[in-house]
Amino acid sequence: MKLVVVRDGSALVYSEFGERYANVGDVLLLGANVLCGARPEGHLTVTTIYLDTDYVLDQLFWQYVDLLRDRFSAKSFADTIYTEPAQLMRLGEDRAGLLAPWLDELVALSVDGLYQERFHRMQALWHSVIDQVAPFIHVSPAMTKPSQRARTRPSAPRGRRFAPLRAEARAAQDLLREHVEYPWSLPELAGAVHLSGKQLARVFVDAYGKTPLAYLTMLRVEAMAQLLRETDLSIAEAAARVGWASRNRASAAFRECAGVTPARYRAMQREPTGMPSIGTFAPS
Repeated sequence: MKLVVVRDGSALVYSEFGERYANVGDVLLLGANVLCGARPEGHLTVTTIYLDTDYVLDQLFWQYVDLLRDRFSAKSFADTIYTEPAQLMRLGEDRAGLLAPWLDELVALSVDGLYQERFHRMQALWHSVIDQVAPFIHVSPAMTKPSQRARTRPSAPRGRRFAPLRAEARAAQDLLREHVEYPWSLPELAGAVHLSGKQLARVFVDAYGKTPLAYLTMLRVEAMAQLLRETDLSIAEAAARVGWASRNRASAAFRECAGVTPARYRAMQREPTGMPSIGTFAPS
């Protein structure tokens, strides 16, 4: 995940929420494997905090320890209450101004590489920042029925680490990235990494937060955006180059993932204020 704080200037930001303008005092929250692009208006200064997904889930567990049985239930709980993969929050200049000294100190400590020596100070700074941002994060209601209390009553943590990334999931991801134009089916991809389709879907979602075919769609949008920026191919030709036979299907997927249509994206790159780009934020 990442948290982007706009410190100065403004930009047109586009992601799964569509097109929105980000100004001083705004904060952008992006989940793992979410496409996002920005076109600054003149100049733009931001500070970005990168957050390991397992770290965030561990913090979520302790925040909701009265509801969650163990750390492993934190992921499904997070999927329930945080349903928006990208959010643009309006904190306002005054509240964002409170973040400035904490962000500056975090940057200084990071540049100096004092992760071990000043670990607790960096944790304190991060918690100061998120304390101001958290009230603005959209959270979907998660109802707990009385009959569920017996299952959600706190229990002793299991003391186990989150499972490492499965080799099969990484191999499947490599295949999708290397052959983005190939008409993959789930059974074929699963066979290539020696798993059943059901097994691959489970381990892939655990690793990357998306099904393999949804992940392929994201990769195709990213590759198509690069073609629209760097070549004179038509939209239909760019779509075909990355594996879509239908321009309509490509346009719908592009808008869903990037927040703008391919035609709008190409028009934006020709505007004099700067070249837009679309990038993926992937988990560390």
